[in-house]
Amino acid sequence: MEEKSIFEYFKQTLTQNYANFEGRVRRKEFWSFTLVSFIISIVLTAIDTLALDTPLGEDGILINIFNLAFFVPSIAIGTRRLHDIGKSGWMQLLYFFIIIGWVWLLILFFTEGHAENNDYGQNPKNPEDELEALGTE
Repeated sequence: MEEKSIFEYFKQTLTQNYANFEGRVRRKEFWSFTLVSFIISIVLTAIDTLALDTPLGEDGILINIFNLAFFVPSIAIGTRRLHDIGKSGWMQLLYFFIIIGWVWLLILFFTEGHAENNDYGQNPKNPEDELEALGTE
């Protein structure tokens, strides 16, 4: 099984799973999407500031369009990441509890997913249940 690059995970999230709030997602896919999104936001902020003369500390038009376009897939991938550890996607409401909620969500996002299937679906690391098949032969 060939491993995907971070850009393939990012593309998959935007094209196939844009508003998919069901199932589970691996840490690698979640953090790949987060990293690429962060890099794009830095580039767009720089363009807003340097080329479009947006005052430093204010959001320019490009970053606002980016934030609007990426709001749904960001919430969706966060929900599927929480599903991987057996938590509800509604736990993302902890973002409203500044610092304490952010730290707790960060810990959850770094937590290893359940090795077995859970209420939200199959293990994304082993979707074909290869380990069970190996154990029966």
